Amino acid sequence: MREIKSILKLFDSGGFSGEKAAIAQVVRVQDSSYRREGARMIVFESGIFEGGISGGCLEGDALKRSQIAILKGQPSVVTYDTSKEKEIGVGLGCNGLIEVLITPIDENPSAIEMLRKCAEDRRHHCLVTVVAISEEHPSLNLGNSFYYQADTSELVGCPEASFAQFATAEAQDVLSKRKSRIIDYEMEGQQVRAFVEYIPPQYHLAIYGDNYDVYPMIAQAQVMDWEVSLVGNIQKLDSKKLRSVKHLYPKDAAERPEIDDRTAILLMAHDFKADRDNLEELLKSEAPYIGSLGPRKRFLKILGEFEDRDIHISEQEMDRIYAPCGLEIGANSPEEIAASVFAEILSVFSGKEGGMLRNKKGPIHARV
Repeated sequence: MREIKSILKLFDSGGFSGEKAAIAQVVRVQDSSYRREGARMIVFESGIFEGGISGGCLEGDALKRSQIAILKGQPSVVTYDTSKEKEIGVGLGCNGLIEVLITPIDENPSAIEMLRKCAEDRRHHCLVTVVAISEEHPSLNLGNSFYYQADTSELVGCPEASFAQFATAEAQDVLSKRKSRIIDYEMEGQQVRAFVEYIPPQYHLAIYGDNYDVYPMIAQAQVMDWEVSLVGNIQKLDSKKLRSVKHLYPKDAAERPEIDDRTAILLMAHDFKADRDNLEELLKSEAPYIGSLGPRKRFLKILGEFEDRDIHISEQEMDRIYAPCGLEIGANSPEEIAASVFAEILSVFSGKEGGMLRNKKGPIHARV
C-alpha cells in the first residue's frame, strides 16, 4: 500500500501539471524476482518516477519504454528474462522471467482513481487488468483495468458481459482466498489473459500504552506505512513523536479504535489492571494478533484472574494472543523489541513461522 500511496502523492503533487504519465506494473513472474506481481511505478514524460518493479535493475529500461508508450499512446507488455546473460537485469542474478504491463494513463484514465479507492477505502480490494489479448477487440483492449465491487458483485465499467461474468467469479474467489492470480478466457474466438489483483488494506497497529517505549513502535509503523491508533494518557507523551499517529484516544474516553482483521493490537500500558481489562475487551474484536509486552508469568496471572471471575478464553482466542510478544532474536532495547514485535506481527499476518530464510526449502515467495 505504501507504493500506491507514494504514486498517488506524486501524481497529486501538482509539480507535473500538464505532463502525461504511464503506469508500469509487474503482472507475471516466473521463477525468481526481487518484486512480485502487483509491484508498480508511475513514470512522467520528463523521466520522473515513483515506485518500482525490481531491485533497481529494470527501472531504467522500463522508464524509457514508458516514455515511448506515452508518446505513442499505446499500452505494451515487456518481458524481461534475467536468466539470459545479455538481458537487462542480469546483474541482479534472480534468474526469472518478469512481464511488465506499461499503460499510458490517458489510455486508462480510471487507473489512478481505482488506486485512490484502494488507498482510501479500508476494505479488501480486487482489480482485473487485461494483460494480453490475441486480436484487436472493439470494446476490450490491452491495459483495460476494472474495479470489482464486492457488495454488488459488479466488475465496474467492463463493457464485455461474458468476460465480466467470468472475471467476476474469479475476483470473488481471489478476495475469498486473498491471493492474486492470472486468468485465461476465450471470448469470441479470442484469447484474453487478465491479472486479477488482490489489494488488501494497509495494516493497522492499535497501541494501548503511553510510556516511552511506544515511540519506537510508532516510528517502525511509520517506516512500514501502517496506520496507527494509540490509546493512553496523551498529555504525558511528546506530541512531536505522535505526528504519524492517525487516531489518538484518551484512555478514559469511551471511543476506541476500530478493529478489523488487518489490525494488530499491542498491550503495553505497563499497568497490570489496564492490560488485563483491555485484553478482556479486545478479545471480542476480530484482530488476529493481540500482543502483550512483559513476562509470561504476568500473562498467566491475568489468566488466573480471568478464571477467578469465570471468564473463559477459548482455544481460538488463545491462538490470537501473543504473550510475551515478539520473535526470539535477543532484543533488549525498545528499538530492538519493536523490530522483534513487528517481525512477529508480519509472520502472523502472512501465515509464516518467522524462521531464517537460509533454512527454507523452495522459493521465498508464493507463486501466483
